[in-house]
Amino acid sequence: MGVKQRVTAEELWTMPEVPGKRFEIVNGKLREVPGAGAVHSWIVGTVYRLPFDFVPRRKLGRVFPDGVSYVMRRDPDQLRIPDVSFVATQHLSDRSMPEGYWLQAPDLAIEVVSPEDRAAELDEKAIDYLEAGVQQVWILWPHRQAVSVRMPRNVTKEFGPDDELDGGDLLPGFRVRVGDLFDLE
Repeated sequence: MGVKQRVTAEELWTMPEVPGKRFEIVNGKLREVPGAGAVHSWIVGTVYRLPFDFVPRRKLGRVFPDGVSYVMRRDPDQLRIPDVSFVATQHLSDRSMPEGYWLQAPDLAIEVVSPEDRAAELDEKAIDYLEAGVQQVWILWPHRQAVSVRMPRNVTKEFGPDDELDGGDLLPGFRVRVGDLFDLE
């Protein structure tokens, strides 16, 4: 039986792409990130579009769709790919973006729960984000039309479909009715 070798973010970056597959690094080991269904992708698009329209007008930073990878920690490397992310202006190096992975955590990480997601893995991912310096993690629950907002110091706020989610100090002035995030029309 062989010993599994740790993988670094730099090694993952140089690996040949496998069509249709994406990987995160969890505790130095590759973890395949499954593809998404149509409902999941539609919600991710909605969640991306709302702050994308809002953020540039206020020069708050940059909003990124699914696919951007962030190195959360080193030795062993932890690399995560949120469904949507936001990096505040003060964390953008000379207003530029890296060609490769971000070597810092985003300020906001948003995850849309898929049918195959397990609660323990979502919790682990939220903890990774928060320990890396993410200020807020929004977890969207499509079947309940609800959002859990996780913040440092074990603070969690729950929002139902009729509640209004706001961006707080991170996205001042941003507001959306939670149910509108899950509108499939």
